[in-house]
Amino acid sequence: MRYYGSVYRPPSEAYSLIVQVTYGCSHNTCAFCSMYKEKRFALRPLEEILEDFRIARRTYRAVDKVFLADGDALVRKASELYTILDTVAELFPECQRVTCYASPSSIRIRTEEELRTLRQKGLTMVYMGLESGCDEVLTRMHKGHGAGEIVEMGRKVRSCGIALSVTAITGLGGPELLQRHAVETAEAFNAMDPEYIGMLTLMVEPGTPLYDWVRQGTFSLLTPPQVLEETRLLVSHLDSPGSVFRMNHASNYLALKGTLNADREAMLRAIDEAEHDLTRLRPEAWRGL
Repeated sequence: MRYYGSVYRPPSEAYSLIVQVTYGCSHNTCAFCSMYKEKRFALRPLEEILEDFRIARRTYRAVDKVFLADGDALVRKASELYTILDTVAELFPECQRVTCYASPSSIRIRTEEELRTLRQKGLTMVYMGLESGCDEVLTRMHKGHGAGEIVEMGRKVRSCGIALSVTAITGLGGPELLQRHAVETAEAFNAMDPEYIGMLTLMVEPGTPLYDWVRQGTFSLLTPPQVLEETRLLVSHLDSPGSVFRMNHASNYLALKGTLNADREAMLRAIDEAEHDLTRLRPEAWRGL
């Protein structure tokens, strides 16, 4: 396969065929994010994309999952996305799932009819970053969208039959916004009721504005006990029946997983146990992105 620059994908796409349909991220100004900094956002030529799929068909015996990279594949023209999905269906009849990242902006430009057609042609799920349900946090982190708009776009995707996986980041509000970040993020998740909820824990990457803020002392990181406090607040306010909850990324101090709301109490007990025994937490040196 042919790739330009660093390629990123969600953990659940580890065994997917990854084909770039765009390069970089259409927003790419989030203060905490170090991804895609070596390239400008661009649409990859359609014929190159289709040729990559043909190469993959000759190379792999079976392709069960396809992930359309980079950061915001959904911004392409609907007609081009239809062609890409039709090609996947033609070349890989065994494929069970096609997914991509999506942003509130790219979802907004898609009509409901276009989204339903994308679903019919095989786009089964999109990944969207909420990051926080607190507008003050989102503004400080240069997210480019308020929580209300992100929730609205998440609900739009789900109403058109496309599954939704949403992520947020523990610690993104620092100590001063710990409570609001936790509670309002849970409320945003509840309003979307996504199929999947993923929680990361903030890690500071060199080359980002956040890295400079931490070095300058204008942003304070949460301690591991504060991360547990925030996590407990968030989980206790979650009310999203049927959502699969995962907090088992390499960045997380504590691994949690379950299905809401049935497993919420069990996850709260695991947090309580970790608060009383911090040796249960992942060592700082073992954390990663």
